[in-house]
Amino acid sequence: MNSIELRRKIHQNPELSFEEYQTQSLIIEALEAEGIEYRKIAGTGVLAKIEGKRGNLQRCVVLRADIDALPIKEQNNISFCSKNEGVMHACGHDIHTAILFGVLQELNKERNFEGTLFGIFQPGEELNPGGASLVLKETPFEGYDVAAVIGQHVDARFEVGEIAICPGVFMASNDELRFYVRGKGGHAARRGDIHDTVTAMADMVMRTTALNSPNGVVSIGRVIADGATNVIPDLVSAEGTMRTFDSEERERIHSHLHSNARAIEERYGVEVEVDINHGYPSVKNDMMLSYEAMIIAQDEGIRVRDIARIPMAEDFGFYTERYPSLFYRLGVGNEAGGSHSATFLPDESAIAVGERMMRRMALHILNK
Repeated sequence: MNSIELRRKIHQNPELSFEEYQTQSLIIEALEAEGIEYRKIAGTGVLAKIEGKRGNLQRCVVLRADIDALPIKEQNNISFCSKNEGVMHACGHDIHTAILFGVLQELNKERNFEGTLFGIFQPGEELNPGGASLVLKETPFEGYDVAAVIGQHVDARFEVGEIAICPGVFMASNDELRFYVRGKGGHAARRGDIHDTVTAMADMVMRTTALNSPNGVVSIGRVIADGATNVIPDLVSAEGTMRTFDSEERERIHSHLHSNARAIEERYGVEVEVDINHGYPSVKNDMMLSYEAMIIAQDEGIRVRDIARIPMAEDFGFYTERYPSLFYRLGVGNEAGGSHSATFLPDESAIAVGERMMRRMALHILNK
């Protein structure tokens, strides 16, 4: 099986986060056919291992691909369209998986490198707590000197044959926000008899979005006030997201959310509950790895594009917290459309580019 064949099989059989049982089986089948050592990890993931023929086998490089899909009904007219109703590889994780398999397949043939190469086929990137956190919880690299963790993500803003690298802080941390305002509801015309939960929540939302800054994004996407034109409910809830680029800003906003809640309680005579579901840490690219990757890409005839930090989140941030790491964008062509959409369709020729880049990075680091 080659990487494109694996990609199409996985694309036809997409599975949601932490439900990737068939995907896991397809990956295992492909690895077994190549005689590559592996074990299951993080429930529905797979950890592959290839030892080189020389050097210190305790020194290693880790390559990572995510394998989960999204709850989207595919609308592409292709021979390998999703067979799972309402589930689709709309974020390109099938491409990531295919690239990682192709690299392992190639490097396993000769094993002409120093140290040990690991490949993580990681579940649950799209859902808290993030599959990366579960992988690391199993301490799979204990006793190893991890020289680098390398990952990549498809990006339709760049053409096939291009990659984009942002040295340093690249992607934001993410937290899920939930607010609950409880008060005394009743007839909307009897203002003196109620503690207005709707107005209190509106004030909480305005104070929350006022916390937006160049280093932090705070947005509320859902508000539920199940009353009527003349009924104020006892409970109003709201949900949103928060993105920051450094831990200090993250803690500052958390603190403001709680102090705002106390101010709302005092002003409106209500109770305010703030529930912060801590998500992924920010993705921080190692500076040296970033510049080495730029040189290697140019040597491979791959065009390097600049990219500014973005307020999107990725559980790859868990790896960057612990090891020297690099996460870059892989061009799949503007015609691929927008990711997380029902018609997202990356150009498969990007797989070969991704394989070349990841393979060269792995060999460069291992053979230093």
